[in-house]
Amino acid sequence: MVSVLAPVRYPLSEFSKTTLREGARLAREREANLVVLHVTPYHASENVTRRELKRAAERVVGRLPQARYLVRSGFLIEETILEEVAAEGADIVVIGKSQASRWRRVFRRIADDPDVERFLRRELDCKVVTVAEP
Repeated sequence: MVSVLAPVRYPLSEFSKTTLREGARLAREREANLVVLHVTPYHASENVTRRELKRAAERVVGRLPQARYLVRSGFLIEETILEEVAAEGADIVVIGKSQASRWRRVFRRIADDPDVERFLRRELDCKVVTVAEP
């Protein structure tokens, strides 16, 4: 089955809501699993639960029967997202334009290629969908 991964911030910003809506749309359209991911930086004091993330997401996109909600901690958010993309075997990753810019800076440090979409396709064999800000 196709898997769509949508990394979001919590509490959900307007931008995260846009990313989430696009992820849900793609999941419904393709009858796919949706994985909603929030990464908490190790140095942050926040303690987000999967239940909180799920409730917030469902307020935006409604209940999706094939949705999973993950909360992870990571030193570099982008690297943690990449790890989850690989672990989930995601076919599609939905990111925002501002996320793509941050990812380019990270990729310049860890790879020769700062092109996010090309890097993900080459390394993880997935499609990247970039959404514009609301």
